[in-house]
Amino acid sequence: MIKSLALAAVLGAALLVTLCGGEAAATPPPSVALQGKEDRARAVEADVHALDVQLGKVVDDWDGAQVQLAATKRQLAANKVDLAQAQRLHLLADRRVARRLVALYESEQPDVVQLLVDARSLSEVIDVAQYSHDVAASDRRIADEARRSRDRLAAASISLRETEHERLLTVDRLNRKRAQIGAMLGKRRTLLASIQSEVATLKARELAEQRRLAAEAAARLARRQAELRAAAEARARDAVAASKAAEAPRPAPTPSTTVAGRPTVASAPATTGAVTTTATPATTTSAAPVAPPAPSPGGGHPAAATAALAYLGVPYQWGGASPSTGFDCSGLTMYVFAQLGVQLPHYAAAQYGYGSPVPRDQLQPGDLVFFDGLSHVGIYIGNGQMVHAPETGDVVKITPLSDFATSYVGARRV
Repeated sequence: MIKSLALAAVLGAALLVTLCGGEAAATPPPSVALQGKEDRARAVEADVHALDVQLGKVVDDWDGAQVQLAATKRQLAANKVDLAQAQRLHLLADRRVARRLVALYESEQPDVVQLLVDARSLSEVIDVAQYSHDVAASDRRIADEARRSRDRLAAASISLRETEHERLLTVDRLNRKRAQIGAMLGKRRTLLASIQSEVATLKARELAEQRRLAAEAAARLARRQAELRAAAEARARDAVAASKAAEAPRPAPTPSTTVAGRPTVASAPATTGAVTTTATPATTTSAAPVAPPAPSPGGGHPAAATAALAYLGVPYQWGGASPSTGFDCSGLTMYVFAQLGVQLPHYAAAQYGYGSPVPRDQLQPGDLVFFDGLSHVGIYIGNGQMVHAPETGDVVKITPLSDFATSYVGARRV
């Protein structure tokens, strides 16, 4: 017996968990799921945009590094040509100096005594010596300049190779970064496409749901308005009947005295001779019946609820007050009531000052309902639902009041 009770308790607990889990895992309404997916899509779009910007900067840097690397390669190629030329010139100059030295060594140059003997003048001696010195010095200068030029070009070549290496590393680093960001961007774009597909599916579901709610609301409001018209027609008929009854002629009263509420014929005393009988009618005062005042239908403006349904799907637009430009919340209510001859300001908090307050349990179609500290307003359409313009990125739609339960402020009937 105890085992049976324990088993029953376990099965009951399991069933309870299953039921609770089923409720928790229930598919959320399309509008709730859509809001979540759209928020997710906006977040991924922001990521994609940020990665696009980052990738653009990296690609731009990579392009710049490629240009700089190409310029360095061109400089290095030109330097190689110049260096080779300088190397050749240096070799030629060295060879020339060498040949000059060999020639001077091998030639039978007269010594100083011979120069003095053979010279016709001291000036000639100086000229011959100076010439030999100048030729040797010129050859040496040419050789030295060629060497310095070669050394400069060799140093430039080393520097250019280092620059080339650095720029190759930069291009490689940026190329890897570009590939990394590109891969991330591809994944985010794939995710975004998937979310957008889900958003499209949810939007289709919500559109179908909105159409269903709109059809139900239209039928419900049509019945309500038919009831109000029937009640108004009945009151009009009662008023006409009461008016006719008040105007109908009544028979002239018979001279009588009223005893205990019943008329009794009055008798004159007997006289002799000429008898004069004077009948004095009883004077009665009776007010004509008055028709009772027509009771208030208590429905506010149900036509406003019907009119609001015509703008389902119009995009939200901050400051908008027209179906051609879009609506914000107070712009929608202002536009709808203007069609009924009721002028409201384009400001939700100010609209709360119009009409009379309505308890939440007495809401009727056409009542204005307010939320979020009077920063949001909608038009009640019955069945716990309202038509409103929610926020940027959304459209005029039907939403349960329960979605705003914690921010409900009150209602007004205008």
